[in-house]
Amino acid sequence: MVEVVEVTCDERTEDVKEVMKTDGIGHIVENVAPEPVIHETKEDPETQTQKTRTWIWSVVYLCFYGFMVQLKPGEPFITPYLLSTEKNFTSKQVTNEISPVLTYSYMAVLVPVFLLTDYLRYKPVLILQSLSHVSIWLILLLGASLLEMQFMEFFYGITMAARVAYSSYIFSLVPANVYQRVASYSRSSVLMGVFTSSVLGQICVSLGGVSYRTLSAVSLGFVTFGLLLSFCLPWPKRSLFFNQARLEEERKEAAQSELARMKPEENDGSVAAQSSNHKSPSWTNSVFVQMLKELKHVVKVPSLRLWSLWWVFNSTGYYLVLFYVHILWNKVYPVTENKHVYNGAVEAASTLLGAITSFAAGYVKIRWNLWSELVIGLITAAQAGLLLLMGITDNIWVCYVAYALFRGFYQFLVPIAIFQIASALTKELCALVFGVNTFLGTVLKTIITIIVADKRGLALNVQSQFFIYFFYFTLLTVVYLGCSAFVITCHYRNQRAQEETTEVAIATELSPMSTTDSEGTTALNGATIKT
Repeated sequence: MVEVVEVTCDERTEDVKEVMKTDGIGHIVENVAPEPVIHETKEDPETQTQKTRTWIWSVVYLCFYGFMVQLKPGEPFITPYLLSTEKNFTSKQVTNEISPVLTYSYMAVLVPVFLLTDYLRYKPVLILQSLSHVSIWLILLLGASLLEMQFMEFFYGITMAARVAYSSYIFSLVPANVYQRVASYSRSSVLMGVFTSSVLGQICVSLGGVSYRTLSAVSLGFVTFGLLLSFCLPWPKRSLFFNQARLEEERKEAAQSELARMKPEENDGSVAAQSSNHKSPSWTNSVFVQMLKELKHVVKVPSLRLWSLWWVFNSTGYYLVLFYVHILWNKVYPVTENKHVYNGAVEAASTLLGAITSFAAGYVKIRWNLWSELVIGLITAAQAGLLLLMGITDNIWVCYVAYALFRGFYQFLVPIAIFQIASALTKELCALVFGVNTFLGTVLKTIITIIVADKRGLALNVQSQFFIYFFYFTLLTVVYLGCSAFVITCHYRNQRAQEETTEVAIATELSPMSTTDSEGTTALNGATIKT
């Protein structure tokens, strides 16, 4: 990881080196523009303490914001609300006309939001996300038509795409040596928010007898408060791609201005020429474009290629299940009373299980370069079995447990994938790789949605869709286990060949003893012999 150190003018001293070009016999040809050599002075302890206190409070506020924006107790009950007598949409409309819009919206806005997040330095995109949250609950409360519900899903896609702003925002606030720690804080705050929100929603529905409409109004209040919090977020001075280059240019311009002030007579021409070059940089030299060029090397590394493909294909199936599982629950167990809908409790339990498995994954110590395909294959096989169980069972509790386990298996592999990819890349390239993987997964998810769920495609009912997802994960299992068999076979074959080579080398080292004895004998005819 590269840490960008910001240096202000009063913290910098400069030395100027005169450089002269000479010809081959030592005559001076021309003077080259002097280059400032910047020496960074160490900060005094009081300044360091002040900066540390600043980023600590920024992290605390950001984590509090991350917790609060997840407090939407009505979210697990959106699908039952749409299917209830209050909204009166049919299961076919929700499955084939409303829900697919979320996937299309997510794909359409993902790339623009990813680029704007970095260029605008996070805060505006987080405000946009909060505005979209408010729009969702306003439409859900006031809307009644099919088109309005589709617009609700469109804004939901924006909120999903903007999650990248929150996850990467925190890295612009803190020094590089605490990245891992603060990342765990931000993720934990989000998970705690989701868990608290789900539990609160379930308590309101089951124990308080709160209607879906009232629950939506409570959610609107929480997200409105989150919008107010987003306006108070600190504004970072840098980001991963675009603004690093901008800061670098500002430093160079400041150095040249200082140099011109020191030696105005000698360096007017050279400084002006160099400053004009800095003011018109080529877009091809930007950090983002350079990172794009580096992507071609990523696919050549086996571990990066494997985990990136897992991210693309398995996350596609995972999110398709999440988008449609609530419709499946209503199909398996069409309740007549709201208090018997346990969506919030199941979401809370699955979130907690996912957090536990993610934590446990950090303690798994195996040779991932050898066993990665096998572990992925076995877990994908288990997920395929759980999807088959969800598709054929008529017991809602079996469906609930299978869903929680399905999410837990996926969350177990997520931190492993992040570590395997991030440990081999710089922070900037890592962010770009995850962005590309997410985009490719979204494209695949859109294609499957158009074919399977959309009314212009097959328009399958939700149980038939889960059979499709079962076959999808089964195909991935066959591929992963086939690759695992190939990798393990090659490994032990190479290991056996290496052992044989070692044995031959040892034998070769011992054999010269007898050869030396034979070569050391004297010929009877007095010919020259080797000694």
